[in-house]
Amino acid sequence: MELALCLLLLSLHVAAVRCSPGPLLDVVIDRYDIPRWCPREAQTEDFVRYHFNGTFYADGKKFDSSHDRGAAFISQIGLGRLITGMDRGLQGMCVNERRRITVPPHLAYGSIGTGGVIPADAVLVFDVLLLDIWNTEDKVQTRTLSKAASCSRTAAASDFIRYHYNGTLLCGKPFDSSYSRNRTYNIYLGQGEVIKGMDEGLLGMCVGERRLIIIPPFLAYGEKGYGTMIPPQATLVFEVVMVDLFNPKDNVTVEVKEAPEVCTRRTVVGDYIRYHYNGTFQDGTAFDSSYQRNSTYNTYIGKGYVISGMDKALQGLCMGEKRRITVPPHFAYGENGVENLIPSSAVLIFDIHVIDFHNPNDPVQIKVIYKPEECNMTSEADDVIQYRYNCSLMDGTLLYSSDHYDSAPITTLGANKVIQGLDDGLRGMCVGERREVVVPPHWGHGEGGARGVPSSAVLFFELELLELTKGVPEGYMFVWLGDGPDPLFPAMDLNGDKEVPLEEFTEFIMLQVKEGRGRLRPGIDVHSIIKDMFNNQDRNSDGKIVPDELKLKADEDSENTRRDEL
Repeated sequence: MELALCLLLLSLHVAAVRCSPGPLLDVVIDRYDIPRWCPREAQTEDFVRYHFNGTFYADGKKFDSSHDRGAAFISQIGLGRLITGMDRGLQGMCVNERRRITVPPHLAYGSIGTGGVIPADAVLVFDVLLLDIWNTEDKVQTRTLSKAASCSRTAAASDFIRYHYNGTLLCGKPFDSSYSRNRTYNIYLGQGEVIKGMDEGLLGMCVGERRLIIIPPFLAYGEKGYGTMIPPQATLVFEVVMVDLFNPKDNVTVEVKEAPEVCTRRTVVGDYIRYHYNGTFQDGTAFDSSYQRNSTYNTYIGKGYVISGMDKALQGLCMGEKRRITVPPHFAYGENGVENLIPSSAVLIFDIHVIDFHNPNDPVQIKVIYKPEECNMTSEADDVIQYRYNCSLMDGTLLYSSDHYDSAPITTLGANKVIQGLDDGLRGMCVGERREVVVPPHWGHGEGGARGVPSSAVLFFELELLELTKGVPEGYMFVWLGDGPDPLFPAMDLNGDKEVPLEEFTEFIMLQVKEGRGRLRPGIDVHSIIKDMFNNQDRNSDGKIVPDELKLKADEDSENTRRDEL
């Protein structure tokens, strides 16, 4: 019985020895939450910023907490500024990693304890969340996330830049964003207007580039932090998009995208120009377009009706030319911008297409394309003509064509039947002649335009004269093509009976026309004209003209002539 009791007690003693953990010899680290991405691990001489809860191993009672104090703990590791257990336990940590670090007494406060808070021989447990790592040897780190396909210029010191950003702490906690304010952050680069690390990190960026900039605390807000969002000794991470950049010394730049093969004339100050454009910022964001309004932009050049940069860039253009014009803000809308359209200090890019231009003093331009070898008769005022035409804008857009109708138009020159420029262009032509005629708007449809014709449009006509009938001056129904018969009545009295009825008068007039001695007004019924002429001579309306009536009419005309001369 005693032997059995002894064996039982021995067995319990062995079991008890095996279940007791015994005193800890080193730090125990439980990495219970490790981030997937860890670009850097804490090493000796690094500074770290972390939150912790400190509890006793024995009973789990909390003895300290950075959370309770509302401020993360900051220290340098591996140099004895922390208890040895923490110096070891923080080694190799990643930002956003969570660790449970168990520290034996000989690596903590030993057999003495401290301050009445930590008793002697206490095993301590620290639940740690690492927020930040930096070293005094750190530099600003930059990494390009995306970049425009072409980059003709990069940001340099003294440039004015506009950029958007999202700002976070190294642990990912956001502290600021330009997007939330819906406006870019604008600075002169390298002039100390931002923290030193940002001044450095923005150098060399292209418009449209997206860059990650990591700034150590001593190049940011250092020991003081900034406000409530940036704690002391915080590494800052900025994701930046460069929106715009220019230098105060920049001039307007012009890039010719497309030029016509032939350019007989270029724009000068005082010309009136019509052009289409797309307006964008440097990052490609559109702010305006004449195409969307389906109407050209029309202005005088060099008269201050547009921003000074455009006034300058619109000079020296050819008809049909396409240009890209880059206008720095000091030649555009400056620091004020345009409300809800152009931000402050924005560089503007205009892709323009010149439709046409003219000068208010321009005449009608006539170019003969073909002229028959025999040209005995040319068109002039009062002539009735038939002609073929194509009417286009100067960019080639066809507006009207006689080919669209069953027959070519007929008009009387000088009778205000067509626009003045076309009337001028049709004069002096031979039948069969072909011309190209350029009509500036002040000889065309002017600022009001017409159906299908834009305001202030220069018109291009291709003309061919098909038929020509010589006319008579306004107010006349018949003219002599030389000296008429003198005396007139015997010539009219074909049968010599001293009276001329309508039939005889008609025969006489038609004979003069046939023999080329006289001309009736074209475009009007011949018999109607002759009857009007006859009625004008038949003073008593008895159906015949006698010598006295013709004489009285001649005397009356002579008297009116003398009165006009007086």
